Amino acid sequence: MSTLVRQGKVRDVYDIGEHFLMVASDRISAFDYILPTLIPDKGRVLTQISKFWFDFFDVPHHLVSTDIGTVDLPDGLNAEDLDGRTMIVKKCEVVPIECVVRGYLVGSGWRDYVSTGSVCGIDLPDGLENCAQFPQALFTPATKEDEGHDENISFERMIEIIGEDTANELREKSLAVYEKGRDYAATKGIILADTKFEWGWHNSELILIDEVLTPDSSRFWPADQYEEGRNQVSFDKQFVREYLDSTDWDKNSEPPELPAEIVAKTREKYVDAYERLAGQAFPWK
Repeated sequence: MSTLVRQGKVRDVYDIGEHFLMVASDRISAFDYILPTLIPDKGRVLTQISKFWFDFFDVPHHLVSTDIGTVDLPDGLNAEDLDGRTMIVKKCEVVPIECVVRGYLVGSGWRDYVSTGSVCGIDLPDGLENCAQFPQALFTPATKEDEGHDENISFERMIEIIGEDTANELREKSLAVYEKGRDYAATKGIILADTKFEWGWHNSELILIDEVLTPDSSRFWPADQYEEGRNQVSFDKQFVREYLDSTDWDKNSEPPELPAEIVAKTREKYVDAYERLAGQAFPWK
């Protein structure tokens, strides 16, 4: 007997006994709202990119299998719908911290720097430009919030929440995974600007969980179009955010439907990210 235990903005998680079944939907969120329009195959892209990275990194993780033929499926779901978008994962005690790693000065980091000269309490040199690359990646943790924005916190606050040993281990592991992923992505013409990781305890070991280096959890930029001092072309849902910014939506009410051309372009960006990273055609053309 399987039970729906969590429905997030994108993923539905089912308890199937020994493991969880994690299903990535085609929902897309922006500005803390789930948009009313689906992006076809988005969940498959997220799952396949995560699978690629789980296989790539030499780090303990929660992925057991993507073969849904090995488990009994939840009532009301069928194999065709779940194909390509489902992971069978280990049950973990989730660490209540978003492990954010920033390689570039962008987004909330840029806004923080403009107003304070620092990013999440980390002092930076004067005169940096929007989307400037840091000499070394920054680890900037945040609290995990079920609703609304995650809240940036200091490393000292992270220690208060989860303890010094765990905080130090997560910082070291997160920076190492980001840097290896960044270096690989660079060989594929992609800049991995920043990302966020989630970790969990499994049999007294910290393992990598949820999604990994996807267009939903990371900023991907085409390297050949990068230019410091301006907003970048991206492979992620920043494209959707920019479209919504161009409308008269007030971001405090139900969001509008996305036009067909925005949906198609967004799907194209997600698929392009997968094909560049994996080095093969997306199976669900």
